[in-house]
Amino acid sequence: MTGALPPGLLLAAYGDDFTGSAATMEVMAFAGLPTTLFLDLPTPDRLARFPDLRGIVLAGTARAKGTDWMRAHLPRIFDRLAGLGAQVLHYKVCSTLDSAPDLGSIGRAIDIALDRIPASWVPVLVAAPPLRRYQCFGHLFASAPGGVFRLDRHPVMARHPVTPMDESDVALHLSRQTDLPIGLIDLEALGSPGTALARLEALRTEGRRIVALDALGANDLATCGALIWGSRGAASFCVGSQGVEYALIAHWRALGLLPPAPPVPEVIPAGRIVVVSGSVSPVTAAQIDHASARGFAGIALDTAALIAGIPDAEEAAVGAALAALSQGRDPLVYSARGPDDPAIAAARAARDRAGLSAEEANARIGRSLGQILGRILSRTGLTRAVISGGDPSGEAPAALGVFALSALAPTIAGAPLLRAHAEAPRIDGLELALKGGQMGTEDYFTWLRDGRSP
Repeated sequence: MTGALPPGLLLAAYGDDFTGSAATMEVMAFAGLPTTLFLDLPTPDRLARFPDLRGIVLAGTARAKGTDWMRAHLPRIFDRLAGLGAQVLHYKVCSTLDSAPDLGSIGRAIDIALDRIPASWVPVLVAAPPLRRYQCFGHLFASAPGGVFRLDRHPVMARHPVTPMDESDVALHLSRQTDLPIGLIDLEALGSPGTALARLEALRTEGRRIVALDALGANDLATCGALIWGSRGAASFCVGSQGVEYALIAHWRALGLLPPAPPVPEVIPAGRIVVVSGSVSPVTAAQIDHASARGFAGIALDTAALIAGIPDAEEAAVGAALAALSQGRDPLVYSARGPDDPAIAAARAARDRAGLSAEEANARIGRSLGQILGRILSRTGLTRAVISGGDPSGEAPAALGVFALSALAPTIAGAPLLRAHAEAPRIDGLELALKGGQMGTEDYFTWLRDGRSP
């Protein structure tokens, strides 16, 4: 070690969806930097339960919210996070840039932040190479079954039912959401720290308030981390995926400020688990199929009935889950089995009949998933559960009464096994995994049940 990191909080982050927030906490925690994920702005008493924190992540749902919600809620959130005194403030977004001008607008979030936080420029690092998310000459690429695809040709993101991504150029995509001038530090400039810094200074001289950062591998991440960390006095606010944390950690290690990652624990077998899923991704559909052939009972949730406000839909799912457990099977309650599931069209029609926005319908489904999970846990005493999916499932942990989560063991990158902290004894200590819809190996659900090394 050739030096030391500053004392106190290094990072305070707000995640615009729940599963991505957990992934951010994971990167910090498994690098040896104690970090806790909070579901709401923590009170002093709750903060005091977690001494010696180096990172705080606030799990949010802004990705599923409109701009009116952002204007009403984000100022208070940014003010509180800034008041924690962290070295870097991070607005965490999905590594596939899920957003639109009127829903989950990243550009609007930047506008709001810059009204509250003094920053001469805003780094935007969406790429996360450890997750096979790459940015090359301004264009975003992401993995999917079959390879790595440019975002506007991605088999999932190009067909996303809420925020379909028809533009892979990060600057062009964000320019639909903000009028702030946007620049790029590309792979050529990232070839050396000096060239990257010179490019940054040129962009700032041109008045570019937002600067997108390419990243293809570990060296690029370290250089991006140097730009973010070295400019934190002038740009304490940054935007991006957990690539931001990967980049900072790579830079700190390159400087000798952080030792190599400590050994991480394994996921031990749980015996029985319960899974709830609000994802429409084909990745999750393949995981449901795999699990259903290995002792899980797939239970289709009637989302159209939920959106219509029919309470029996929740009880039907709970009853089916309890019946599955009595038969020695693990319940897996899902809202859809891939993007072509007819349940998606039925839910959309029910939403239109009810006069609900996509945001309101997603929130209703998410709360129901949380309530279903809570009722199953209270009647069975199960100690491990999985919540899959980003947008609707962001509401589920709060519906359980969870106020914070800490890291237990890694699984695939971005979806760790966590320990829940709650006032209710039946939920406090619950082992909970939060998985984005597009993430994970085919055997992810069986892995969380049966255990194995990451």
